[in-house]
This record gives sequence, C-alpha cells and structure tokens, in this order.
Amino acid sequence: MISALRAPLRRTAVQASRSLRASAQPAARKYSTAPAGGSGSGLWIGLGVVAAAGGGYYVYSKGLTPAEAGKEAATAGKTGVAIAKAQAGFKPAKEDYQKVYNRIAEIMEAEGYDDGSYGPVFVRLAWHSSGTYDKETNTGGSNYATMRFAPESLHAANNGLNIARAVMEKVKSEFPWISYGDLWTLGGVCAIQEMGGPKVPWRPGRIDGFEKDVTPDGRLPDATKTQDHLRHIFYRMGFNDQEIVALSGAHALGRCHPDRSGFEGPWTFSPTSVTNEYFKLLLDEKWVWRKWNGPAQYQDKKTGTLMMLPSDFALVQDKKFKEWVVKYAKDEELFFNDFSKVIVKLFELGVPEKQWATEPWTFEST
Repeated sequence: MISALRAPLRRTAVQASRSLRASAQPAARKYSTAPAGGSGSGLWIGLGVVAAAGGGYYVYSKGLTPAEAGKEAATAGKTGVAIAKAQAGFKPAKEDYQKVYNRIAEIMEAEGYDDGSYGPVFVRLAWHSSGTYDKETNTGGSNYATMRFAPESLHAANNGLNIARAVMEKVKSEFPWISYGDLWTLGGVCAIQEMGGPKVPWRPGRIDGFEKDVTPDGRLPDATKTQDHLRHIFYRMGFNDQEIVALSGAHALGRCHPDRSGFEGPWTFSPTSVTNEYFKLLLDEKWVWRKWNGPAQYQDKKTGTLMMLPSDFALVQDKKFKEWVVKYAKDEELFFNDFSKVIVKLFELGVPEKQWATEPWTFEST
C-alpha cells in the first residue's frame, strides 16, 4: 500500500517542480526539498576529507572460499546470472530483478537524510563504480565492483559512498544471489527512473572480483579542473563530447558537502528530480565566484544558494561542449533520450560481452 502511494507522490513532486521552474520569479525560488545535512551526492568530486569505507571486505560468492569464488568468477563464459544460479539454486529472471528494483525504490526515500532521498547518492555509487574504466588496458568499470575494497573505497572521489554501499548492503542481504556490480548499477537505474528520469534499459551479468582488481586513484573526474581534463578522463572511457555533456546532466541531482568534497550546495532547486534544469541554469543564471574559505566554486548571483563547480562551468566555456548544453536546455526530451543511452553505456563499461545473459530489460517504475 505504501509503495503504491509513493509513485504518484513522486510524479506529482516532479511535475510540480517543473511547473514551478516555468513560472517562479528569482525572489520566490526555493528548493523542492528542504536542504539538510547528509552524504555528499555530487557525481564528480575530486577533493575532500577521506571518509571511512563502510561495509568492509565483501565476498560475493556465498558459501565458497575466496579461492573457489575467484576461480569460478574467472571461468570463461560464466555470467553473473550463471553464478547466481549456482549460489541460489535457481536462474534469476526479469521478475526477480524487478523485485530487487522494487526493494531499492522502497528504501530510497529517507526522511532526515540529505534532501529526503538516497536517490542521488545511489546514482553516484553506480556512476563511480562504472567510471573507472580504461579502454586502453580494459580494466575498471562496473564488473568486479572493486569499490568494496581499500584503497578504492577510500579514494577522495568516493567520499560519502560508504553510506550508499551500507544501504545497498541491506538489499544484498535480502537478495544474496545478485552480484554487487549488478546491484549497484540497478540501484542507479532505479534512482533515475524513480526521480522522474527516463527509462534506462539494464541487463544482468556483472561478476564480483577481489582486492587485486582494485583500480588506481585518479580515474574519476576532478571537479576543480576544466575541459581538457574532462576530455582526458572521458575519452579514456570511450565517450565523445556529446556524451560528456549528456552525462553531466546528472548534476541536476544531489548536492555537495564541505565535510566530504570540500564544496557546498546543490546545482539546482530540485535536487531529487531528474530534469534538464542543470543546463538551463548554466546558461540563464549569472555565475560568480563564491567568497568563502572553501575550494573555488561558483554561486548564482541572484540567490547565492546554488553552486557550479569549475568542471561544470567548463561546459559553457568550451564551444563544442556548449553546443550540447544549449540543445539540452531547450529540449528535455532530447536530453532524456541521450542521457538514457549514455547511462546504459556507462553502467556496462568493463563487462565482457560473453557475460551478458540477456538483452537489456526495461523495468516498471513503482
């Protein structure tokens, strides 16, 4: 019954926030959800105090020794679904993953946490666990879920994600057959859809690795840097300029916190709704350097309550990037379509084709 009530309330909130953006005057602007303390949910963070990693060292293949699990995970042709079948005694089907999706949606709303939702930090967990991919070495990505281990769990870019991992661990305990890589990326898909974003096709098949598979620091974007750095990071993953801008639209979600990233504030007035507002604000607002004791960041001149990072503002300083900022600001449907495609690509980075057990599925929102 509660789940049935949540969906229309979420849809009403998203629709209301969009209507508000169309008619609100600057003096009347406010957040669609009240600002509060909590985990930093910015997606690109390169600075901050290192947070303790929650959850410790997980072993996915329950019932096997690490050596046995590693041998099974490395077996040619084995998929995450095949391993799940070996552990659970059944082959998970779409309806089983829909149940996982539904459970994630149930725990996503969190009164007293940040802006009242774990959604933004779930997207960030999926993003950061996938964005470590290096196409030259074919290492990193969502396969292996290496953020479970130090030192990757302690990388500054992952500050605060121990909270998301701990919440996801509750879901894992209920569905022990799902791999962490599948769980985290499905969590990102769920969060995007439940916060009013586009449908994001997803398929299972990721397997969980071990400490030896941890990726080096420095593979995620540094928010203090600009367009050259963005291209270096994203080209390494296999993205082009248009895809870089589309992925940046995820900054419609969440906020930064000084005790995690060093930065402070939300990007938009509706940090728990997926919209194209991020692009509109980049173009329409006047952004000035914030005068404070923290790292260099921009704030909107009108209200002083929103922020942009140097890596954000680079999108309107670079001619090729700006072309796509303008397109997405004018057309939310275009942004949603491109965002869905590039998120699918991001969440599948590093997974060998032979591991996929099915064509992508689209899950029903709650």
